[in-house]
Amino acid sequence: MLKLTGVQKTFNKGTINEKKALTGIDLHLKEGDFVTIIGGNGAGKSTMLNMIAGVYPIDAGRIILDGEDVSRAPEHKRAKFLGRVFQDPMKGTAATMEIQENLALAYRRGQKRGLRWGITKAERQRYYEELKTLGLGLEERMTSKVGLLSGGQRQALTLLMASLQKPKLLLLDEHTAALDPKTAAKVLELTEEIIREHHLTAMMVTHNMKDAIRLGNRLIMMHEGRIIYNVSGEEKQKLKVEDLLEKFGQASGGEFANDRMMLA
Repeated sequence: MLKLTGVQKTFNKGTINEKKALTGIDLHLKEGDFVTIIGGNGAGKSTMLNMIAGVYPIDAGRIILDGEDVSRAPEHKRAKFLGRVFQDPMKGTAATMEIQENLALAYRRGQKRGLRWGITKAERQRYYEELKTLGLGLEERMTSKVGLLSGGQRQALTLLMASLQKPKLLLLDEHTAALDPKTAAKVLELTEEIIREHHLTAMMVTHNMKDAIRLGNRLIMMHEGRIIYNVSGEEKQKLKVEDLLEKFGQASGGEFANDRMMLA
């Protein structure tokens, strides 16, 4: 479903602020893979997701998505293949539009628009049923402005919007980091349900090592723009946080120094 080969990215090349963000990423994902991604600050986790989404152009390498080479494709061309949920709950929705209007925008992603009713009766019924699965009561507030929702409600709505058209790949960039622990746990539970129900291929960046071990069928660890550990299957299921810290030390030659992740 996804193949990254030799992907490189350097920001501010040739200046005093030069930063090698990705130094040759090789990664293959099969259809249905759910990969959790961990690493210290500046390891390249979010940059890798942004490269896949086309936010920035890559310097070298190739990105193949579902058999199609999107290495040089602009961001809007890739949008029809991807679903994204960001760290900031405010980024994934339009605050001044209604809940049902946000869902309608997501439903029409990648489709041609014309002069017709924005939301049909059949669509409204579908949105009602989809919102009901979240268990947050949003199906009774479909005409409410999204800006009135809490951060957790907006993130759950964004998650639903990102998966409404069953994307080829779902990108989750620390999508629970800005939420309180109880709300974060609820959004993670919804994440698991949606990925499992729709059989999605997904990549999730997280600073929580326990979540990284518990969720998904694969785990990768990044350091200084490269993948230093890639584990799956039974080996991943047996992992403990202590094992990850040890692996990081072995692969990087240093001690894991990330207060946010250690506290998580």
